[in-house]
Amino acid sequence: MKELLKKYEEKEPEIVFHWKDPETEAEGWTVINSLRGGAAGGGTRMRKGLDMNEVLSLAKTMEVKFSVSGPAIGGAKSGINFDPADPRKKGVLERWFKAVSPLLKGYYGTGGDMNVDEIHEVIPFTEQCGIWHPQEGVFNGHFIPTEADKINRIGQLRHGVIKALESSEYSPDVTRSYKVADMVTGFGVAEAVKHYYDIYGGNVKGKRAIIQGFGNVGSAAAYYLSQMGAKIVGIIDRDGGVINKDGFSFEEIKHLFLNKDGNTLVAENMIPFNEINEKIWQLEAEIFAPCAASRLVTQQQISEMINSGLEVISCGANVPFADKEIFFGPIMEYTDERVSLIPDFISNCGMARVFAYFMERKVQMTDEAIFNDTSITIKNAIQNTFDNNSTKTNISKTAFEIALKQLL
Repeated sequence: MKELLKKYEEKEPEIVFHWKDPETEAEGWTVINSLRGGAAGGGTRMRKGLDMNEVLSLAKTMEVKFSVSGPAIGGAKSGINFDPADPRKKGVLERWFKAVSPLLKGYYGTGGDMNVDEIHEVIPFTEQCGIWHPQEGVFNGHFIPTEADKINRIGQLRHGVIKALESSEYSPDVTRSYKVADMVTGFGVAEAVKHYYDIYGGNVKGKRAIIQGFGNVGSAAAYYLSQMGAKIVGIIDRDGGVINKDGFSFEEIKHLFLNKDGNTLVAENMIPFNEINEKIWQLEAEIFAPCAASRLVTQQQISEMINSGLEVISCGANVPFADKEIFFGPIMEYTDERVSLIPDFISNCGMARVFAYFMERKVQMTDEAIFNDTSITIKNAIQNTFDNNSTKTNISKTAFEIALKQLL
């Protein structure tokens, strides 16, 4: 696996597009790792301090993810080094998408990512540039559809991603119009835990869970895990968190979900960040869902959780461990050898899978059909890993080996 990984990591990306904004200090990159299957896909993110290496590592991560979620295309990513809180953000994004629009027409598909919203920014700004949909390049490069077929499938994709959830089984509140895009990644993180126990033995019901990050992914993962009967014992977010050693009730988790301030946890009795960061890792819990930013989780935190009974980690964040390596650094390896670590490209593939699902020929547009498709995709990937290695350790190592053999 390590030899395959080294070969994959060292392979130069096929295309690197570099942009400097003429009006601000913003700088951006699109890295296309490969045009496997004629196209590449990956979201657009913005943060201060971002560099090309971050974009490259995420493009390679996307390619591995597509080996699970489909379609069989290359990995790509766009990143802009700019403060998303700056009032000039809108102009920066408009100019960025204009510059990158030839790629989006031909062979690259994008979507929302960190600090860039799919529905309010990516879709309208790409439309201004004459792009039918941010995934149009994947249609043109990979599917090569007829004009009529392309119109139908792009319509399906446009409608599907922004579809308001109608079923109370999937939506915390049907009156608030939560979209598929708001919920499906966190849903997948929770489903990965359920399928893990179904396949490797055990039951998610009654298991205690720690959630890191309470944005779109973490809050939805907490909601669905709690709905399954898991007990959320601790949540740590940017500014602080909450702990209940007996586990919060489903109603309490639902309340926290509905009361978020944007992507931030809001709760009475919030424990300040420094204090909760000392306490939370020592809580007794079997499940850990890292759903905050990349490269935060330290070896000490993992060791403390293992000592408190940790069984399984379902990654909501891409590369959650504080390793400098693109994929399989020492902290990840240490974790994979000791507990069941479901890698990010399986557990958080929900949105990539939704895009793939809507790009197929006519599909069912019900909440149940969409979410079920993501659930089955994750289940099949975990089953495939189990079929290659039925032990509860080295799950990520095995999953990477399966993926890399497809890609190299």
